[in-house]
Amino acid sequence: MYVSRIAYFSRTIVLGTIGLASVAELILGSVYFAFIHAPLNIDSNGRKNKNFKNGLALLNGTLSKLKRKRKENKNFVYKAREEALLLEISKQAYDFIFSYAKIDSPDTLILSSTSRFNIDTQLSPQFESIVNIQRINDIRFINKFFESANAKLPLGGLFIDFVETKGLRKQRILEKYPPAFNYFFYTLDYIIKRIFPKFWLTKGIYFILTRGENRVLTKAETYGRLYSCGFAIIDEKFIDNHLYFVARKVGEPLFPTEPSYGPIVKLERIGKNGKMIKVYKLRTMHPFAEYIQEYVYRKDGLAEGGKFNNDFRVSTMGKFFRALWLDEFPSLINLIRGDLKLFGVRPLSKHYFSLYTPELQEKRIKYKPGLVPPFYVDLPKTLKEIMESEMKYLNAYEKHPFITDFRYFFIAMFNIIFRRYRSK
Repeated sequence: MYVSRIAYFSRTIVLGTIGLASVAELILGSVYFAFIHAPLNIDSNGRKNKNFKNGLALLNGTLSKLKRKRKENKNFVYKAREEALLLEISKQAYDFIFSYAKIDSPDTLILSSTSRFNIDTQLSPQFESIVNIQRINDIRFINKFFESANAKLPLGGLFIDFVETKGLRKQRILEKYPPAFNYFFYTLDYIIKRIFPKFWLTKGIYFILTRGENRVLTKAETYGRLYSCGFAIIDEKFIDNHLYFVARKVGEPLFPTEPSYGPIVKLERIGKNGKMIKVYKLRTMHPFAEYIQEYVYRKDGLAEGGKFNNDFRVSTMGKFFRALWLDEFPSLINLIRGDLKLFGVRPLSKHYFSLYTPELQEKRIKYKPGLVPPFYVDLPKTLKEIMESEMKYLNAYEKHPFITDFRYFFIAMFNIIFRRYRSK
């Protein structure tokens, strides 16, 4: 462009570009050289540092000290957290809780609360673990509290808390008060805390007197509430007269629409054509116990006769009702409504139904379940024998429905009345 002059202003463009680039490079180089060799005033006496490299080294040292200080402060915070916890719970309880949760993690939420407000208002959307060191007996809206904990945990997240169970409460009261008076106080406590909440007329009085605090809870009810709120129990331990538990989130809450504390319960059972029916029973189990069938089966399996082994869900009064068949009387409502027939296979829950073979499941749902089952004819002892007994009955019923039911019913009644056959 400069030699041939083929473009207008060619010399100006070439020389101007070179000149400007040279000036810019000279200025930048001078600034860099001056900055490298400039002394730094860093001490109170005005003495100058050697050079920029020493200043950079000092800056790096300061940053390292800040990082170390931050780490020390972090350790101090978690040490303070540990010391505060040990003022509230024993070392044994502390060791059990933090064998599952991480005390030195910001993803572990530690509370001492009876209000869901303290969970809902946390800024963090999720935590790996939630630890509450306040017993759940003092939480008025227990399921709402559990639901809030569920919402703040991912699948697999842990919720840890503890409860004073009914048996532990009785032991504490009897040991606290002198003989004779202790049983009087326990009876009064039982009436107010156990009977009043079960009836509509006295439930309001119960909450006025107690404000929902210091309530009596069984292990079955506690675990049943947890399972209905999307948790599964993975560990438990009795410590300091309390039952500590570790629950893992396995799903979303079920939000039961008909939770019941009253003497009459409606249990979901599989009816004809697989339709779910509500079977009326006199309560023999603690509230929410129906949600932990899978837990009881996994823990202890089945006993002789096909019932769950060591079934802690059955109350003391419930055992009495079952022995006299009193729990079955409300099922007459289902008989009148046409959900059940007088004789037939027992209506089963979803979990118990899942233990049966596909062939028997398919045959079972072809017909209505019955009020009096084939169990009282054959008295089977194992699940396999129960299935064989029911299959034998259903095969006979397919050929001669009326005659089969008539014969089975009178054999069952004879065994119940005269041979004292009972389902435990």
